[in-house]
Amino acid sequence: MALPLLAGCQQTRTARHVGSERTTAPAMSVAASAAQLQRQFEQVARTVLPSVVQVTTDQGEGSGVIYDRLGHIVTNAHVVEGASSIKVTQASGGKPLTGRLVGLFSPDDLAVIKVDGAVVRPAVFGDSARLRVGQIVMAMGSPLGLTGSVTDGIISGIGRTVTAEQEGAFPGATISSAVQTSAAINPGNSGGALVTLNGQVVGIPTLIAAASPGRAAQGIGFAVPSNTVRYIVPQLIEHGRVTNSGRASLGVTVATVIDQATGDPAGVGVISVIKGSGAAKAGIHHGDVIVTVNGTPTPTQADLAKMLAQLKPGDTAKVTLLRGGSRRTVDVRLEVLPGT
Repeated sequence: MALPLLAGCQQTRTARHVGSERTTAPAMSVAASAAQLQRQFEQVARTVLPSVVQVTTDQGEGSGVIYDRLGHIVTNAHVVEGASSIKVTQASGGKPLTGRLVGLFSPDDLAVIKVDGAVVRPAVFGDSARLRVGQIVMAMGSPLGLTGSVTDGIISGIGRTVTAEQEGAFPGATISSAVQTSAAINPGNSGGALVTLNGQVVGIPTLIAAASPGRAAQGIGFAVPSNTVRYIVPQLIEHGRVTNSGRASLGVTVATVIDQATGDPAGVGVISVIKGSGAAKAGIHHGDVIVTVNGTPTPTQADLAKMLAQLKPGDTAKVTLLRGGSRRTVDVRLEVLPGT
């Protein structure tokens, strides 16, 4: 759009010799730019919508993005986890197709399902590391069951760490490097496509920020970045599970501990320790309560997961824990979070 605006300025200089063109030339340039942008929006919708599907289960509705010509479809884990039936409808409509779960990875809220016998057009997944705040994007999916819906907005933020709450069989997730967007995202958009104006999918819309319990905030949505999709999905297709998550782990299973006096979360209790893990080598035991990591309080399991999502395997974390009424801090070398 910069070039047409520059041309308009040049027309203004020459227009001071020809009277009325002085006002009409810039207006014509703006109109041409608007028309060009309009055509680009329409072209992206025509190109990408055939790759976006509606996903319906016995638990609810969501969206999906066709990943390859074999019929693999990317969606959110929370859309399909625990479902006993999956149906897929293309944006153009038609008879719903039966889908089957190939694999899922709850920590990144990603899943792959597959349909057979469908004519499919895979989406093109772009490089989410190249996104910039202010960049125009479009969200495509099936909000409230409205198949093939499109909204638009901008990239509002990058590199966010956000947490999805437990939902049915879905245990919750902490998503690192999430993409924040102002494009309208509503229930049913989950698992759909966040698309740039060059027609590349750069995220899977997943979360809506809450202004208050039970009330969604306006214009604050989050998507799993496409680079996470490109890393996790091929593992799910090949193995049915994630063999290398790339995420940091202490090597423990945990649960939030509640202070009986106040009813507030008081830390993360260690239920078990994986033999030979970083936690085991650091001397963490069953019954310990983790209260901080690198000085950041971890009153809940979600807080601990959010903190670990910002670290990498191989990092050393200072973990403060309570044991028998006393507080101690140990150094834990983080390992790779096991796949599921």
